[in-house]
Amino acid sequence: MRLLLVEDDNHVAAALSAVLAKHGFEVVHARSGEEALHALVPDAGEPFAVVLLDLGLPDQDGFEVCGRIRKLTSTPVIMVTARSDVRSRIHGLNLGADDYVVKPYDTGELLARIHAVSRRTVHGPGEHGTEEAAGEHLLRLGDVTIELATRRVSVHGGTVPLTRKEFDLLALLAQRPGVVFRREQIISEVWRTNWEGTGRTLEVHIASLRSKLRMPALIETVRGVGYRLVAPAPAPPGP
Repeated sequence: MRLLLVEDDNHVAAALSAVLAKHGFEVVHARSGEEALHALVPDAGEPFAVVLLDLGLPDQDGFEVCGRIRKLTSTPVIMVTARSDVRSRIHGLNLGADDYVVKPYDTGELLARIHAVSRRTVHGPGEHGTEEAAGEHLLRLGDVTIELATRRVSVHGGTVPLTRKEFDLLALLAQRPGVVFRREQIISEVWRTNWEGTGRTLEVHIASLRSKLRMPALIETVRGVGYRLVAPAPAPPGP
Protein backbone atom coordinates (compact mmCIF):
# COMPACT_ATOMS: atom_id res chain seq x y z
CA MET A 1 0.00 0.00 0.00
CA ARG A 2 1.45 3.38 -1.01
CA LEU A 3 1.10 6.16 1.57
CA LEU A 4 1.91 9.88 1.46
CA LEU A 5 3.27 11.15 4.78
CA VAL A 6 3.08 14.94 5.11
CA GLU A 7 5.31 15.87 8.07
CA ASP A 8 7.85 18.69 8.42
CA ASP A 9 9.78 17.11 11.30
CA ASN A 10 12.36 14.79 9.72
CA HIS A 11 12.97 12.84 12.94
CA VAL A 12 9.26 12.13 13.43
CA ALA A 13 8.87 11.25 9.76
CA ALA A 14 11.84 8.86 9.81
CA ALA A 15 10.57 7.01 12.88
CA LEU A 16 7.01 6.75 11.57
CA SER A 17 8.19 5.73 8.09
CA ALA A 18 10.18 2.87 9.61
CA VAL A 19 7.12 1.61 11.49
CA LEU A 20 4.89 1.89 8.42
CA ALA A 21 7.45 0.14 6.21
CA LYS A 22 7.59 -2.71 8.72
CA HIS A 23 3.85 -3.14 8.23
CA GLY A 24 4.06 -3.30 4.46
CA PHE A 25 3.64 0.34 3.42
CA GLU A 26 5.59 2.17 0.75
CA VAL A 27 6.01 5.64 2.26
CA VAL A 28 6.60 8.85 0.32
CA HIS A 29 7.60 11.76 2.59
CA ALA A 30 6.52 15.35 1.85
CA ARG A 31 7.93 18.07 4.13
CA SER A 32 5.47 20.82 3.23
CA GLY A 33 2.02 21.42 1.87
CA GLU A 34 3.36 22.29 -1.58
CA GLU A 35 5.42 19.09 -1.74
CA ALA A 36 2.33 17.11 -0.81
CA LEU A 37 0.16 18.77 -3.44
CA HIS A 38 2.83 18.23 -6.09
CA ALA A 39 3.03 14.51 -5.20
CA LEU A 40 -0.75 14.20 -5.55
CA VAL A 41 -1.02 15.83 -8.97
CA PRO A 42 -2.67 13.36 -11.41
CA ASP A 43 -0.14 11.45 -13.52
CA ALA A 44 2.61 12.30 -11.02
CA GLY A 45 3.06 8.60 -10.36
CA GLU A 46 1.31 5.61 -8.85
CA PRO A 47 -1.71 6.78 -6.81
CA PHE A 48 -1.64 6.79 -3.03
CA ALA A 49 -3.97 4.70 -0.90
CA VAL A 50 -3.91 7.16 2.04
CA VAL A 51 -2.55 10.62 2.92
CA LEU A 52 -1.31 11.06 6.50
CA LEU A 53 -1.42 14.84 6.96
CA ASP A 54 0.19 16.65 9.89
CA LEU A 55 -1.50 20.02 10.41
CA GLY A 56 1.58 21.84 11.71
CA LEU A 57 3.25 22.58 8.37
CA PRO A 58 5.82 25.35 7.77
CA ASP A 59 4.48 26.83 4.55
CA GLN A 60 0.70 26.86 5.00
CA ASP A 61 -2.09 25.84 7.34
CA GLY A 62 -2.78 22.11 7.32
CA PHE A 63 -6.52 22.70 7.06
CA GLU A 64 -5.95 24.68 3.87
CA VAL A 65 -3.79 21.86 2.51
CA CYS A 66 -6.54 19.37 3.26
CA GLY A 67 -9.07 21.44 1.32
CA ARG A 68 -6.73 21.70 -1.66
CA ILE A 69 -6.00 17.96 -1.53
CA ARG A 70 -9.71 17.23 -1.66
CA LYS A 71 -10.03 19.32 -4.84
CA LEU A 72 -7.25 17.29 -6.45
CA THR A 73 -8.14 13.75 -5.46
CA SER A 74 -10.55 11.53 -3.52
CA THR A 75 -7.64 9.75 -1.79
CA PRO A 76 -8.49 9.24 1.92
CA VAL A 77 -6.90 11.82 4.24
CA ILE A 78 -6.12 11.24 7.92
CA MET A 79 -5.27 14.43 9.81
CA VAL A 80 -2.63 14.17 12.53
CA THR A 81 -2.44 16.99 15.07
CA ALA A 82 -1.97 17.97 18.70
CA ARG A 83 -5.25 19.93 18.58
CA SER A 84 -7.79 17.84 20.46
CA ASP A 85 -10.72 20.25 20.60
CA VAL A 86 -13.95 19.15 18.98
CA ARG A 87 -14.22 22.31 16.84
CA SER A 88 -10.91 21.53 15.09
CA ARG A 89 -11.98 17.94 14.41
CA ILE A 90 -15.29 19.06 12.94
CA HIS A 91 -13.55 21.69 10.81
CA GLY A 92 -11.14 19.08 9.43
CA LEU A 93 -13.90 16.62 8.63
CA ASN A 94 -15.94 19.34 6.94
CA LEU A 95 -12.95 20.11 4.71
CA GLY A 96 -12.95 16.52 3.50
CA ALA A 97 -10.72 14.65 5.93
CA ASP A 98 -11.71 11.01 6.41
CA ASP A 99 -10.35 10.65 9.95
CA TYR A 100 -8.57 12.59 12.67
CA VAL A 101 -5.78 11.34 14.98
CA VAL A 102 -4.65 13.34 18.01
CA LYS A 103 -1.03 13.26 19.23
CA PRO A 104 0.28 11.39 21.08
CA TYR A 105 -1.31 8.36 19.43
CA ASP A 106 -0.88 4.61 19.72
CA THR A 107 0.81 3.13 16.64
CA GLY A 108 -1.60 0.22 16.57
CA GLU A 109 -4.55 2.59 16.53
CA LEU A 110 -2.99 4.64 13.72
CA LEU A 111 -2.43 1.51 11.61
CA ALA A 112 -6.01 0.39 12.21
CA ARG A 113 -7.34 3.79 11.13
CA ILE A 114 -5.17 3.77 7.98
CA HIS A 115 -6.50 0.36 6.96
CA ALA A 116 -10.07 1.36 7.84
CA VAL A 117 -10.13 4.46 5.63
CA SER A 118 -8.39 2.66 2.76
CA ARG A 119 -11.09 -0.04 2.84
CA ARG A 120 -13.80 2.60 2.43
CA THR A 121 -12.34 3.70 -0.90
CA VAL A 122 -14.23 2.25 -3.83
CA HIS A 123 -11.94 0.50 -6.29
CA GLY A 124 -12.74 -0.72 -9.75
CA PRO A 125 -12.52 -4.37 -10.88
CA GLY A 126 -9.11 -5.89 -10.11
CA GLU A 127 -7.10 -8.43 -11.97
CA HIS A 128 -8.01 -11.09 -9.42
CA GLY A 129 -11.76 -10.95 -10.04
CA THR A 130 -12.83 -8.28 -7.57
CA GLU A 131 -16.16 -6.76 -8.60
CA GLU A 132 -17.99 -3.64 -7.47
CA ALA A 133 -21.71 -4.14 -7.87
CA ALA A 134 -24.30 -1.42 -7.32
CA GLY A 135 -24.87 -1.15 -3.58
CA GLU A 136 -22.78 -4.26 -2.85
CA HIS A 137 -19.09 -5.00 -2.62
CA LEU A 138 -18.50 -8.50 -3.93
CA LEU A 139 -15.23 -10.43 -4.03
CA ARG A 140 -15.02 -13.51 -6.27
CA LEU A 141 -12.02 -15.77 -5.89
CA GLY A 142 -12.50 -18.91 -7.95
CA ASP A 143 -15.44 -20.72 -6.36
CA VAL A 144 -15.29 -18.55 -3.24
CA THR A 145 -17.65 -15.57 -3.03
CA ILE A 146 -17.35 -12.94 -0.29
CA GLU A 147 -20.14 -10.39 0.15
CA LEU A 148 -18.69 -7.58 2.24
CA ALA A 149 -21.97 -5.75 2.74
CA THR A 150 -23.82 -8.77 4.14
CA ARG A 151 -20.71 -10.53 5.55
CA ARG A 152 -21.69 -13.71 3.73
CA VAL A 153 -19.20 -16.25 2.39
CA SER A 154 -20.09 -19.06 0.03
CA VAL A 155 -18.15 -21.85 -1.66
CA HIS A 156 -19.63 -23.52 -4.75
CA GLY A 157 -22.84 -21.62 -3.97
CA GLY A 158 -23.17 -22.98 -0.43
CA THR A 159 -22.98 -20.64 2.55
CA VAL A 160 -20.05 -21.13 4.94
CA PRO A 161 -20.78 -19.87 8.49
CA LEU A 162 -17.85 -17.86 9.87
CA THR A 163 -17.28 -16.02 13.12
CA ARG A 164 -16.83 -12.25 13.03
CA LYS A 165 -13.04 -12.44 13.30
CA GLU A 166 -12.82 -15.25 10.74
CA PHE A 167 -14.76 -13.14 8.25
CA ASP A 168 -12.66 -10.04 8.95
CA LEU A 169 -9.48 -12.05 8.46
CA LEU A 170 -10.64 -13.63 5.20
CA ALA A 171 -11.94 -10.32 3.83
CA LEU A 172 -8.64 -8.61 4.59
CA LEU A 173 -6.58 -11.21 2.73
CA ALA A 174 -9.10 -11.50 -0.12
CA GLN A 175 -9.06 -7.82 -0.99
CA ARG A 176 -5.42 -8.14 -2.11
CA PRO A 177 -4.90 -11.69 -3.40
CA GLY A 178 -1.27 -12.68 -3.77
CA VAL A 179 -0.06 -9.90 -1.45
CA VAL A 180 1.76 -11.04 1.70
CA PHE A 181 0.25 -9.57 4.87
CA ARG A 182 2.63 -9.43 7.80
CA ARG A 183 1.42 -11.03 11.01
CA GLU A 184 1.73 -7.68 12.81
CA GLN A 185 -0.39 -5.99 10.13
CA ILE A 186 -3.14 -8.62 10.34
CA ILE A 187 -3.23 -8.51 14.13
CA SER A 188 -3.32 -4.70 14.08
CA GLU A 189 -6.27 -4.52 11.71
CA VAL A 190 -8.37 -7.54 12.69
CA TRP A 191 -7.74 -7.56 16.45
CA ARG A 192 -6.98 -3.82 16.82
CA THR A 193 -3.94 -4.53 18.97
CA ASN A 194 -0.19 -4.96 18.65
CA TRP A 195 0.05 -7.50 21.48
CA GLU A 196 2.40 -10.29 20.38
CA GLY A 197 0.42 -12.88 22.31
CA THR A 198 -2.36 -12.56 19.73
CA GLY A 199 -0.14 -14.45 17.26
CA ARG A 200 -1.37 -17.82 18.52
CA THR A 201 -4.97 -16.68 18.09
CA LEU A 202 -4.18 -15.73 14.49
CA GLU A 203 -2.81 -19.20 13.78
CA VAL A 204 -5.96 -20.78 15.20
CA HIS A 205 -8.20 -18.60 13.04
CA ILE A 206 -6.18 -19.38 9.91
CA ALA A 207 -6.49 -23.11 10.62
CA SER A 208 -10.23 -22.73 11.22
CA LEU A 209 -10.72 -20.87 7.92
CA ARG A 210 -8.84 -23.52 5.96
CA SER A 211 -11.01 -26.19 7.55
CA LYS A 212 -14.37 -24.46 7.13
CA LEU A 213 -13.71 -23.48 3.50
CA ARG A 214 -12.29 -26.95 2.78
CA MET A 215 -9.46 -25.29 0.89
CA PRO A 216 -6.21 -25.81 2.80
CA ALA A 217 -4.18 -24.20 0.01
CA LEU A 218 -6.31 -21.04 -0.18
CA ILE A 219 -4.33 -19.26 2.56
CA GLU A 220 -0.59 -19.74 2.22
CA THR A 221 1.82 -19.35 5.13
CA VAL A 222 4.87 -17.27 4.25
CA ARG A 223 7.37 -18.50 6.81
CA GLY A 224 8.73 -15.81 9.10
CA VAL A 225 6.54 -13.12 7.54
CA GLY A 226 2.80 -13.77 7.50
CA TYR A 227 0.06 -15.01 5.18
CA ARG A 228 -1.32 -14.46 1.72
CA LEU A 229 -4.41 -15.62 -0.11
CA VAL A 230 -3.80 -17.64 -3.27
CA ALA A 231 -6.68 -16.99 -5.65
CA PRO A 232 -7.93 -20.39 -6.85
CA ALA A 233 -8.96 -21.07 -10.42
CA PRO A 234 -12.70 -21.71 -10.91
CA ALA A 235 -13.65 -25.34 -11.22
CA PRO A 236 -14.36 -26.41 -14.82
CA PRO A 237 -18.06 -26.73 -15.69
CA GLY A 238 -19.53 -30.18 -15.51
CA PRO A 239 -20.56 -32.17 -18.62
